[in-house]
Amino acid sequence: MTHTIFIDGEAGTTGLEIRERLEARGDLELILLGDRRRDVAARREALNGADAVILCLPDEAAKEAVAMIANPGVRVIDASTAYRVDPAWTYGFAEMAHGAGRMSQAEKIAGATRVSNPGCYPTGFIGLVRPLVSAGIIPAGWPVTVNAVSGYSGGGKAMIAEFEAAPGSSPGVTKRDAFRAYGLSLKHKHVPEMTLHTGLERPVLFAPAVGAYRQGMLVEVPLQLAALPSSPSVEVVHGALVQAYADCRFVEVMELEESEALTGIDPEGLNGTNSMRLHVFGDRAGEQVRLVALLDNLGKGASGAAVQNLNLMLGLGEGTGLV
Repeated sequence: MTHTIFIDGEAGTTGLEIRERLEARGDLELILLGDRRRDVAARREALNGADAVILCLPDEAAKEAVAMIANPGVRVIDASTAYRVDPAWTYGFAEMAHGAGRMSQAEKIAGATRVSNPGCYPTGFIGLVRPLVSAGIIPAGWPVTVNAVSGYSGGGKAMIAEFEAAPGSSPGVTKRDAFRAYGLSLKHKHVPEMTLHTGLERPVLFAPAVGAYRQGMLVEVPLQLAALPSSPSVEVVHGALVQAYADCRFVEVMELEESEALTGIDPEGLNGTNSMRLHVFGDRAGEQVRLVALLDNLGKGASGAAVQNLNLMLGLGEGTGLV
């Protein structure tokens, strides 16, 4: 059986990545509007005529597109932030609640008609922290900090153009930043998503940055183990992550010995994949850990997750087109 798919916003960074992952598949047929992609009537027809729709649009445009869908049989994946904390939508991080004797997140996605694709930073943060909150290692009311760096593609077309422009090529472009901290107002739009889906009760302190490379991401959560009520060891923290992601295809928890042997992590190390790799760094006799997630911000952090969710919603193999 062939399923019809419409990507609304296929010309954007995420849309292009999703199209590239889907167009070679024989089990899917893409509805392409070409020059008519801004034609409201053409979009409305495609939005209601597809088996599944993937929205790669700004928040308000995504809401407008959803409002145009009258066909109850259309399944929707939204890649914007518009619905990530909306209880009427299913959160699309398939590994977020894996097994544990209850309906898994992947099963919820498979049965949903409306799925909100996670953000790239939240994917790494939730992947690291949610299992520790669920296990009682991090109390729900604990103040948690997350530091992260992404390739500049995470900032969309404007940031890509800025970082790829040659110095002096246009007014105001005098040099290219090697590293740029941003979100300095502490009101980043990912904070509600990060807080809600980890089970935390107070807003996360999020310190994002962008580096002078196109894609790839490191998300880091430092923890003072001795300050936590249960004073967990490095091994206990690591064991909780291992248990949470046992048998997961796209999330890997590295062995402590493997992490201890590293002298650094390349943020581009998983580019082009739908994989996420989790590390626990810490002196086993000490009182601190650094939890680090490595992922492709355009892969597991965007287009790869969208394709994984699409596969689940259509009853296809979860890894189809992703390996």
